[in-house]
Amino acid sequence: MSGVIVLDKPAGMSSSDAVQRVKRAFNARKVGHTGSLDPLATGVLPLCLGDATKFSQYLLNSDKRYLAHVRLGISTDSGDADGEVLQEREVKGVDRARLEDALDAFRGEIEQVPSMFSAVKHHGKPLYKLARLGIEIEREARPVTVYHNEIVAFEGTRLSLDLHCSKGTYVRTIAHDLGEALGCGAHVDALRRTQAGPYGEDDLATLEDVETARLEHRLDDLLRPVASTVGQWPEVALTGAPAFYLKQGQPVLVPHAPTTGWVRLVEGTDTEGTFIGVGEILDDGRVAPRRLIVK
Repeated sequence: MSGVIVLDKPAGMSSSDAVQRVKRAFNARKVGHTGSLDPLATGVLPLCLGDATKFSQYLLNSDKRYLAHVRLGISTDSGDADGEVLQEREVKGVDRARLEDALDAFRGEIEQVPSMFSAVKHHGKPLYKLARLGIEIEREARPVTVYHNEIVAFEGTRLSLDLHCSKGTYVRTIAHDLGEALGCGAHVDALRRTQAGPYGEDDLATLEDVETARLEHRLDDLLRPVASTVGQWPEVALTGAPAFYLKQGQPVLVPHAPTTGWVRLVEGTDTEGTFIGVGEILDDGRVAPRRLIVK
């Protein structure tokens, strides 16, 4: 069984535990997530099964979208509600206009220092494991892009933000840095991922849905096709000799193909093709296979 289940991860569960629950339900040999969510967070967690695991790397590199609920006035060591409180400060003089001014620093291309409680690795070990041992190391700032960061709601010490960002962006770090910019401190009180790459909340299935489908022997109904992992990419349809040689690993010329970038490869016509993998357009215009499903 191959495809993608877009799990609505519940709060309080690690992404690894979610993977194991789905793996057992599907009796799958291999299940991989495409960008973990903290236990505090809920929402879109795409899990790849079977042939879909071959394309999970492209989902790891995709943009994400979040609804972040931020509590002003309290700083924690982890930057979220699961951490230990470090400092409480009065929230004064913070109105919507001041928030908008402060948020300008967290839009577009920014430099971000990852939290010690992030999954960024140091000498092969995740930072959060070092943090739990009381170890703190110096971290270098990394470039990320925040495409959209807008206020959804604001009242008193409660703030909700709709964020659309590049891979590797830490919302908890944005909340912490915003709180410092406002002079009152802040942390993420709750977090929901609403989109990951091509998948959104309309695609979600809960763990209860998975269990019900298992009992009713219709788990495949919950799976999105393997091709959906790169559903946002332009499609190149191949037939005859070009399809044959491409499946042998050779770059081929395809009329009317895109001139640059990555593409989704289909054998057959645009309307009745079979997904066979992904490719990249070379400088000379040929389509080079990069990852194929060979049957």
